[in-house]
Amino acid sequence: MIKVFNLKSSKYKKKLNIFLSKRRLGNKNEAKISRLILQDIKLNGSKAVLKYEKRYSKNNELKPSIKKINLSIKSLDSKIKNAIDYAYKRIYKFHSAQKIKNISYRDTLGNVLEYKYIPIESVGIYVPSNLPSSVLMNAIPAKIAGVKKIVLASPKTSGKLDPAVLYAAKKVGVSEILSIGGAQAIGCLAYIQKVNKIVGPGNIFVANAKKELFGKVGLEGMIAGPSEITVLADYNSNIEHVLTSLIAQAEHDIRSQCILVTKSKKLATEVNKKIFIYLKNLPRKEIALRSLRNNGLIIIVRNDKDITEIINEIAPEHLEINVKNYKKYLDKIKNVGSVCLGKFSPMAATDYNVGTNHVLPTLGSAKFSSGLNLNEFYKKISYINLSKKGVEVIGKKAITLAEYEQLIGHAQSIKSRIRRK
Repeated sequence: MIKVFNLKSSKYKKKLNIFLSKRRLGNKNEAKISRLILQDIKLNGSKAVLKYEKRYSKNNELKPSIKKINLSIKSLDSKIKNAIDYAYKRIYKFHSAQKIKNISYRDTLGNVLEYKYIPIESVGIYVPSNLPSSVLMNAIPAKIAGVKKIVLASPKTSGKLDPAVLYAAKKVGVSEILSIGGAQAIGCLAYIQKVNKIVGPGNIFVANAKKELFGKVGLEGMIAGPSEITVLADYNSNIEHVLTSLIAQAEHDIRSQCILVTKSKKLATEVNKKIFIYLKNLPRKEIALRSLRNNGLIIIVRNDKDITEIINEIAPEHLEINVKNYKKYLDKIKNVGSVCLGKFSPMAATDYNVGTNHVLPTLGSAKFSSGLNLNEFYKKISYINLSKKGVEVIGKKAITLAEYEQLIGHAQSIKSRIRRK
């Protein structure tokens, strides 16, 4: 059975936060494992990476040859290639619309102020095994932004190179491909490849490794950890839509989080009764079962105010609003990675070829961050060119502030530029 919260009192927030925090804080031992792996790689380089690959994946080949890559791609079914090509076009088109314009501004004093977007020089992309969609989601915006070097790290699938991942990587124009997974892949990208930034979703060990590297290498402005969905539904919602959306995220990872928010006690009861029936023939049934039992939740709310407050508190990676009058909630829901509106918008479709990005904030980070976008692959640099008149007019006020802050060196530096009378 999935846990059920029935909001009969205003004290629900404390109960909900305890539930959410348990998953968000994770296991201290898992964080320690990621930390030790990174430390070992920093000290011992490729030898340490190979050691962990052998231990965790039975893999002794970190960088496949071009011949092996091409042979693997050749084995890929043309139907899969066509599906990747179709997704590529839609993702490329949507992300191209995010292109950013440089700013150049000249004021009345003749000062020129500029703000330029400079592509990051090198990016490491982490992609879980057999997810070509994640290659596209990460590498396409990097390419559009103008990143010159893109290094892909992705574990093998059942000990073999994944042809779809390799095909997607080749199509986008990835510079280098590594067959490495987990925290050791993140360590390799940071300490051996020495990329400027690392992006991409992953399991708890990947997420922890990225947290450990904060300040040492660029990271997304979010936590791209185990998948999450919150579904808002009512008594008019199609129960099959609700069930399949919850299951779709649960099958990702035992740490995935699936939450149903509803005013309907009847719907809540039916979902809890039928969801395990729908799991019967799922290949990843055991993963989904553990996810739903440990992290699944049904919240029965009293009113619309409860709905918006709860969703903003959960701050889910994905939100499906599967109710007829979804517009009444939109302006009040602020904390979410991606929103699918209405009964014909399954979140699962956005994982592939709708065009929006599926690398989204998890573990509550939607409260302060956004999904992967072109901005992630730029640095922003300010350029300042003051005129003689400009430094005199602006400088006088700046000197006043510098002297107030007792930074006399600042004041002297500005004074040295001002024309003497």
